[in-house]
Amino acid sequence: MLRRTLVGASVAAVVVAGTVTYLVTDGSDATTSAAARPAPGRVTQHALRDLTAASAAKKVAGLPAASSEPFSLLGVTWDKPRSELRGTVRVRTRDAASGRWSGWQEVEPATEDAPDSRESAGPGSRGGTNALWVGPSNGVEVRVAGHGRTLPAGLRVDLVDPNGGAGGSGTSRPRAAGEGGTDVRLAAAADPVEGPSDSPAPDASTSATAEPSASASAEPSPSETPTSESPSAEPTPSASATPTASPSGSAAATAVTAPKPAMVSRAAWGADESLVKDPPEYDTSVKAVFVHHSDTGNSYTCAEAPSVVRSIFLYHVKSEGWNDIGYNFLVDKCGTVYEGRGGGVDRPVHGAHTYGFNTDTAGIAVLGTYTNANETPAGVAPTQAALNGVAKVAAWKLGLTGVDPTGKTTLTSMAPDGTGGKYPYGQKVSFYTISGHRDGFATACPGAQLYAKLGDIRTAAKKLTTPAVAVTLTGATNVGGRYYTKSTVTVGWKPVASATYQVRVDGAVAATPAAGASSAALTLQPGTHSVVVHATYSDGSTAGSPAATVVADVTKPVFATPPALSLRRATVSTTGVPVTLGWKATDNALLNSVKATSPAAKTFAGTATSWAATAKPGTAQSWSLTAADAAGNTATSGTSRSVALMPEGQSTRTGTWKKTTNSSYLGGYGLYSASKGASASWTFTGREAGLVVKRQSNVGAVVVYVDGVKVGTLDTRASSLAYRQLVWTRAWKASGKHTIKVVVAGTSGRPTVCIDGIAYIR
Repeated sequence: MLRRTLVGASVAAVVVAGTVTYLVTDGSDATTSAAARPAPGRVTQHALRDLTAASAAKKVAGLPAASSEPFSLLGVTWDKPRSELRGTVRVRTRDAASGRWSGWQEVEPATEDAPDSRESAGPGSRGGTNALWVGPSNGVEVRVAGHGRTLPAGLRVDLVDPNGGAGGSGTSRPRAAGEGGTDVRLAAAADPVEGPSDSPAPDASTSATAEPSASASAEPSPSETPTSESPSAEPTPSASATPTASPSGSAAATAVTAPKPAMVSRAAWGADESLVKDPPEYDTSVKAVFVHHSDTGNSYTCAEAPSVVRSIFLYHVKSEGWNDIGYNFLVDKCGTVYEGRGGGVDRPVHGAHTYGFNTDTAGIAVLGTYTNANETPAGVAPTQAALNGVAKVAAWKLGLTGVDPTGKTTLTSMAPDGTGGKYPYGQKVSFYTISGHRDGFATACPGAQLYAKLGDIRTAAKKLTTPAVAVTLTGATNVGGRYYTKSTVTVGWKPVASATYQVRVDGAVAATPAAGASSAALTLQPGTHSVVVHATYSDGSTAGSPAATVVADVTKPVFATPPALSLRRATVSTTGVPVTLGWKATDNALLNSVKATSPAAKTFAGTATSWAATAKPGTAQSWSLTAADAAGNTATSGTSRSVALMPEGQSTRTGTWKKTTNSSYLGGYGLYSASKGASASWTFTGREAGLVVKRQSNVGAVVVYVDGVKVGTLDTRASSLAYRQLVWTRAWKASGKHTIKVVVAGTSGRPTVCIDGIAYIR
């Protein structure tokens, strides 16, 4: 459960040049954790102060050096998510173990790693810099120097503790402010704050192109080809309980496939799923992957990588207001692959990584900063293990939809004009299927040193692929990627010369077709099955089709609640009384539809439980339904009911009532009374009845009695004029003789009531 803690008092003090600097916590969001999984972490925010001198030409905001809550990653955020911060952001932090302050480090404002407009416009969405991993720390200083006299509103620094205040990964206890004079001296007099950089921003046109440069796609030399991963901790297998991607309908021919890499699941790296408020969105395919660097710095160890991933998740969700971590996958310097945004690693989850091109793509971020060594911030060269990891996950992810990792594809820009996208909205752009972030957005990401290795990654990914087997399934209904049949399904494929094929059901060989065969018929036992076509080629290589989930079902649906007719509050006419037919149908596998066959034909979704209809008064009608499951099994049920009208003229009345003639009333006239205590009653035999009245702004209330017992007061007033309104109903378990009576309440200022009869069901 999410626990919000607001700390309104200072948590520490630092003595600086004879003064006391207090760091007051503006807000802290902590979460409780289960003992069996990593702590979900905590994010603490501190507002930045205006530090601009009266005569200064440029605006400066910041936070003086001070002690803080424990944290390992930080970033600066501001109110409007698409607002640009024109300036430089520099930070320095105090190491929790040694107490030493770091030098000044620059963090880049970021608008390119972003959700599409719907998610980024949600409540709590903010703009932000890239996050910076600094390791376990307990002190911070921030300076934001604008290039002019304006900075975004709501500037704050967000401190992310991936361990929920536990003090970091085996570090010593964070020291209180003032424990040791060295800390105090460094806080005031370490490296001077640099002024805004005078160097021009990188020319976006040189790094972001519709077609990646030849250097980025060049074939690597043999010595550069990824071969094996650097030693690292064994990754935790993914625990995602999501369905394997399966064919849909008659799938298009699949080009390639690749083995699934070992992957650290969200549960293993400690995603706090309670923070993800909206369900994942899905695209129709994955046509390309965009490679990123997280730009969080390179000081992390591989043992710390899960904490880095957890910190990025918290920064994206708690600091920037996104629904989930933006990347679909992350890879650390040791080549370990991490599951990113939730929803199923084998499904086309819509991510938040390449603004304008999040649709039908996946984002893979390498943890670290891979800019050139002489850039600010300085980067390093990616490890061979990291390149291997990217190649593995890219080959597998693209292979799920048959995409060649060395091919090209066309994507459409979805960035609304004027919001910072590289390409105008709706423009079609050609990309390599493994592209860099800078190819889709004017950014330096994934850093020059990683971007230069994209050709190597494509080549390595291609070597992991094999020809895939494309299959079709007939004789079954495809619903949401699952196939449903009563028992028999035909599996088809396009045979390759000299290849042999096996059809496997739940891992066991179910059919070995003759050479040249292109299909096989299967008879399945009731239950859920995995169907794969396995090919062996003449060179000895093998490939399997994506697993198709087939449900064999011979059980009919059940009407747990048979159809029942009830009156509906709406407008009545002499030819149609508003009614609702309600039911509840269930199925052991998947209820596909419910169809009405009488008194009219209508089809409903399997989840529907009611039908708003009209009944013809005065005659008995049959109301019949047929429920069908996805396999084609059906069940029928129905009821027969008669609906009747008793106009006001058939009522027994006391007191003064007057007649008003108008074709809008039932039967062409109505009765009205302003005499308090005047009554009208109807006696009938039925199982439900409703009162029909005229409503308008100047009419009053009636007291309602059922079988001589007062049941309440009904105000017939409405803001606009409406005739023949069924406004109140009463039902019984069985048909019987009943009396409905209304008594004029004599409402002050509007005593008149206008009755038009009753409707009832026999």
